[in-house]
Formats: sequence, structure tokens, C-alpha cells
Amino acid sequence: MNEFIQPSLLSRVKTSIRQCSGEIVFGMSDGVVSIFGLVAGMVAGSQSGDVILLAGATAAIAATVSMMAGVFLDLESERDEARVEAKARAAEIKNDPQGAVDKLIGDLKGTGLSQQSLDAIRSDLQKDPLAIQKFEDAVAAEEETDAQKTSPVIHAAWMGIADFIAAMTPVIPFILLPLEQAKVVFIIGTAVLLILLGIGRAILGERPMLRTILETCAIAAAAAIAGALVGLLVS
Repeated sequence: MNEFIQPSLLSRVKTSIRQCSGEIVFGMSDGVVSIFGLVAGMVAGSQSGDVILLAGATAAIAATVSMMAGVFLDLESERDEARVEAKARAAEIKNDPQGAVDKLIGDLKGTGLSQQSLDAIRSDLQKDPLAIQKFEDAVAAEEETDAQKTSPVIHAAWMGIADFIAAMTPVIPFILLPLEQAKVVFIIGTAVLLILLGIGRAILGERPMLRTILETCAIAAAAAIAGALVGLLVS
């Protein structure tokens, strides 16, 4: 039994990751950049590893929850908007069924269908004008990507996982190492993650590899500099 369940589960996970790749990349970018800047500011302004750890971990958790909620609500809003538009379209067809049929037939004339086929379609639609909306929905469904068909909960979950892992990368050294060693490992570990993230962005977006890596690192560096300046000023 397990031999049949495990490949199926692994396949579903791979498919889910592929469908949510955009959220994963965005979550990692947001997590590592924001917390890298925060920890850099704490390193510049604090001499206590415990303070840095507390601030970084708290911010990482808060940012993760915020990003998950943002993705979920955004996708839910899109689906609510689509549902409202569908109701409005149905009302439009009911108010002027003949006009809706004429418009669709006019659009279909450019597809190369014979007049006999168009007449048959017109006859069927006049019996049930709301079939126009079903046809339009079917066309729209064909144009939807797999990512758009995936549940908002799944998108939010992958966003949260990616954001939390990336956000904790600058923080973990302060859990495991003394302060001075942690400062060095924090920079090296985050730099490695940023390079890998840049490579991932380049592959997914089919962008120039070196340019994307430098761009990703530059954004994080700007956040780190801003955070360090604030930390120095406050301290």
C-alpha cells in the first residue's frame, strides 16, 4: 500500500511546488531581504546575540503570517471579483438574449465555421441563451494556468514556508554560534541564499543569470545598509 501512496504524494507535492513557484520565489525574496536588513541593523546597534535572535525570529514569524494572509486575501478577492462578474454577465444575457446571441455568432463568423454550423449554433443558443456564458466560461477555463486553478490556501502555504525559511536564514547563526562568529556566518549564509535565489529567479523567468543574481544581491545589500545605518544612529 505504501509503495503506491508515496509516489502519488511525492508527485502531488512536486506539482504543487511547480504551480506555486511564483509565490515561493517571492516569499523567499521578501523574507531574506526584510530580515537581512533588520538583523544588519541589530548587529550594528546591539552587542547581544539574544536581542538579535529575539528581534529577528519575531520579525520572521510576523512577516510570514502577514505574507500568507496577503496572498490568500489577494487570490480570494480575485475569485470574488470573477464571481461577481459572472453574475453581472448572466443578468446582461437575460436582459438582452437576442443581442448576446447575435454578438457571439458575429464573433464566431471569423473562425471559419460554415453558415450551416453557425445557424445550428444560433438555433441552440436561442433556446438557452445562458449557454453563451457556459461557453465563455469554458474558453476562460482553457486559458487559465494550473497556478490559477490551485487553491489560495496552497498558494498561501507555500508562500509562508518559503518566507519563513528565507527569513530565518540570517537569524539561525545567532542561535548556534557566539555573537562574533554568528556575525560572519550570518553574512556568508545570507549571501549564499541570495545567490541561489538569483539563480532560481533567472531560471524561472528566463532572465540573464548574472544580471539577476547581482540584482537580487543588490536589493538585499541596500536593505542591509539601510538597517545598519539605522542601527548605528539609534545606538
